[in-house]
Amino acid sequence: MSLQEKLNTDLKTAMRARDEVRMLVLRSLLSAMNYAEIAKQKKLDDGGIIEVISKEIKQRRESIEAYEKGNRPDLVNQEKAEMAVLQEYMPAQMGRDEITALVQKVIEEVGAKGAGDKGKVMQKLMPQVKGKADGGEVNNIVTELLGKL
Repeated sequence: MSLQEKLNTDLKTAMRARDEVRMLVLRSLLSAMNYAEIAKQKKLDDGGIIEVISKEIKQRRESIEAYEKGNRPDLVNQEKAEMAVLQEYMPAQMGRDEITALVQKVIEEVGAKGAGDKGKVMQKLMPQVKGKADGGEVNNIVTELLGKL
């Protein structure tokens, strides 16, 4: 079953169960996927859907930060609930140790000598971790390891 089919099936299940949060999240996700398909002028594969889900999760994280600064715990809880639903559809996330090992391998492959080679490292690394790790965390690890060279 493709990810698209799973999302549609889960939406129907949520509608039958009257799960308001899940319905809201899945409807907005399917809408975002439609917009992405229109923008790319082609049907999204599972990788493209994962990109859209990642983008939606990132938006939720930013909203949570803003609501925490604005002292709005009710909205923080709502965004966290929505983010939890989205994360169910993401592949297993890599841990810091896995990312660090992969970064070290890529640094050796490209022959990076310092912080000036960050672009080369990131260019080769990002396709390998796309959807499996947070880009900000990957960036921090790369910066840290290149700083030690």
